[in-house]
Amino acid sequence: MVNIVNKTKYDDFKQYYPLLDKYYKKTLKVLSLEDKYVLSLITVGPISIKRINRDYRNIDKVTDVISFALLDDEEVQIEDGVVELGDIFINRDRVYSQAKEYDHSVEREFVFLFVHGLLHLLGYDHMNKEDEKEMFALQRKIVGNLK
Repeated sequence: MVNIVNKTKYDDFKQYYPLLDKYYKKTLKVLSLEDKYVLSLITVGPISIKRINRDYRNIDKVTDVISFALLDDEEVQIEDGVVELGDIFINRDRVYSQAKEYDHSVEREFVFLFVHGLLHLLGYDHMNKEDEKEMFALQRKIVGNLK
């Protein structure tokens, strides 16, 4: 289950919220995982994501997506076997600028950043070439032909 929190003054991504559940479930299916997770997606602006990046990652710059996984240490069960995965923060402004830069839809960029963050919550990373190749192949498989 995906809990959505909008910390911006805009409501323009609301139309894409139903897609998040679809791609959450598709990600679990591709990874052969059961649907026992809950996570939060928080949309923020560039100032907020820069502060988060600086305060928690010691990187003083704006980014597109940041994930905070709770599974790094051990599963956090909240009730009846449901596991809290963590939080995904998506920078609203970067969704628009990257959609334009990569010549695809805002919808596709929003979903892509969500899936990217979700894979991080599930333990995937791209810190070296081998891990990057695996994670990016999964992203392509999950997001598919969404334009």
